[in-house]
Parts: sequence; structure tokens; C-alpha cells
Amino acid sequence: MSTQNNTTRRPSRAPFHDTSPAEKALAVLRIATGFLFLWAFVDKLFGLGYATPSAKAWLSGGSPTAGYLGRVDTGPFQSALRGIAGAWWADWLFMLGLAGVGVAVLLGVGLRVAAVAGTVMMLLMWVAEWPLAQVTATGAPSGSTNPLVDYHVIYALVLIALAATHAGTTWGLGRAWESRELVRRHGWLA
Repeated sequence: MSTQNNTTRRPSRAPFHDTSPAEKALAVLRIATGFLFLWAFVDKLFGLGYATPSAKAWLSGGSPTAGYLGRVDTGPFQSALRGIAGAWWADWLFMLGLAGVGVAVLLGVGLRVAAVAGTVMMLLMWVAEWPLAQVTATGAPSGSTNPLVDYHVIYALVLIALAATHAGTTWGLGRAWESRELVRRHGWLA
């Protein structure tokens, strides 16, 4: 009878073989989610003309938070959020969050840290949009389609699910990451 504890280690498998359909689906979801965050970072950094015109790119002196937070017009935190719009530290935190979560999720490493950071970011963006409100401060319709569960909540739940299922081990670097001594000693880094 073996005394080895197999509950903490996942079985070793080849990266492209012997994966279940669920593991493959989670890997595709992980890659798409990582790309979503990383794309937002790159678009705001260079101003590729999608959400950010080139004249408002961060590298051109634009602010990644000024447009979004500067237009907050619903909820109890609207004046505080507008007050930090364009602040250098808010820009840096936002951009580091987008890049860090995007790279980690895309590569499948540090998914627990990425899930926490991404969930906090999504919660703050949910607060900025305040989907509970049906009208803005000016009385115009807010455009909210659901008072509780919007896309920010869905993204946060996806990040949590990816971390909880070790989705980085399929088609990612998660298995190699989790085998590092530092990560084995500090499980929260997995």
C-alpha cells in the first residue's frame, strides 16, 4: 500500500494527447480570454483604432483610464471615479492589470493570481458602469441590460473557473509552472 499523496499532483500527460473534450474546451476558453485582456492592453498602448484611436494611445500621451472613468455617470461612486480618471497611477495599474492578466491567462501560468487580479479589475469596472441603475445622472437611460450579471461578472467567473480547473495545463505552460519549486511551496502562485 502506497503512502504517497496523489491528491495534490495532477497526472502527467502529453500536452496534445489524452486530453478530454472538457479540458480542450477550457483551454480554448483560456486562450480566448487571455487574448481578450492582452488585446485590450495592446489596443490602448498603441491605439490600433478599435476601442482606442491612435491619437489617444498611451504611447502617444493618451490616458487609458480618462475616457472610461471620465464618462462615469451612474452609481454612488461616479464623482470619485471621475476624479481618478487619467491619474498616472490609475493608468499604470490598469495597463499592468490588463497585460499581466492577459499574459498569465494566455500562457496558462499563475492562474490563481490572474483570477484574483482580473476579478478585482472586473469588479471595479462593474462598479464604474453600475448596472443597477436604469438611468444616468442626467436622467437618460443607462443602457444596462441586467442589473446584476453583466459581462464583467462573466469574465470574472471565467477567470475563477480557469484557475479552479488548472486550465493552463492543457495547451499551456501550466504543468511546467506548477512543477516549479516556488509554486509548489506557495500554492497560491499556481
